[in-house]
Amino acid sequence: MIWAVGAMVLVAGVGTALTVLRRRFLSVLVEGSSMEPTLHAGQRVLVRRAEVAELRRGQVVVVAHPPDGPPRADAPPWLIKRVAALPGDPVPREAVPALRHVMEPRVPAGRLVLLGDNRAASFDSRRVGYFSSNTLLGRVVRPSV
Repeated sequence: MIWAVGAMVLVAGVGTALTVLRRRFLSVLVEGSSMEPTLHAGQRVLVRRAEVAELRRGQVVVVAHPPDGPPRADAPPWLIKRVAALPGDPVPREAVPALRHVMEPRVPAGRLVLLGDNRAASFDSRRVGYFSSNTLLGRVVRPSV
């Protein structure tokens, strides 16, 4: 009888752990070539949900496709990009043509500057300026092998 109670507690603990992991981590499919050579289409990445305060420049993140992006039926729901600047950082005007004429000297709160590694094929801050931090899903912790 005691072993049955122990087994039930173990099953409940495993179930709780799996639920927590599913809420904290998820797998995202890389679509397109905007992050080549770092990531390739068809690859999967493990994403840990994160807040903007947890991010650092240079990390790869996943954000929702902005609603004001180019209307394409085949547009992926998620974009995978590298963090170029965070709220409070100097605005990277030289690297980001869409931000050359903004008035503020620093990236405002609630905004991110995101760039793809493949400049020629990336829909990123070079074209649209700031991304809203509300679209952040999380940061890539590991590409698939």
